[in-house]
Amino acid sequence: MEGDKLMIENKECNRCMHCINVMPRALRIGKDTGLSILVGAKAPILDGAQMSSMLVPFVKAEEPYDEIKEVIEAIWDWWMEEGKNRERLGELMKRQGFQKLLEATGLKPDPRMVKEPRSNPYIFWKADEVPGGFERDVNEFRKYHQR
Repeated sequence: MEGDKLMIENKECNRCMHCINVMPRALRIGKDTGLSILVGAKAPILDGAQMSSMLVPFVKAEEPYDEIKEVIEAIWDWWMEEGKNRERLGELMKRQGFQKLLEATGLKPDPRMVKEPRSNPYIFWKADEVPGGFERDVNEFRKYHQR
């Protein structure tokens, strides 16, 4: 609450719409309409259900839908180039990693792509993206982190 007005912290919102279902009189759907793009779901009998991964948390859905088409075409190109015969997108993502899909689509990692911090094995830093790189002195580290 800000004063007498109910506000939503947009940076914390994952657009699940649960708040609107719970408080329909207090909240209404906004004027910005769009969609989220989730990829890689399937339900095989032997392995069990594989949930989809959030690729695009939110994109406006306005004609001529160029932003949406660009992402989908990049996914198709990557899948046709790297996928094996009869391999689904989810299996390709599992085999090569979500990071490769992000690189193929040109999308930047977004915190809304992960369910819980530090538990997503898809996104890894490269050495040139980390200040100082990956080279560290083990003895300096052990001073602060005893076994």
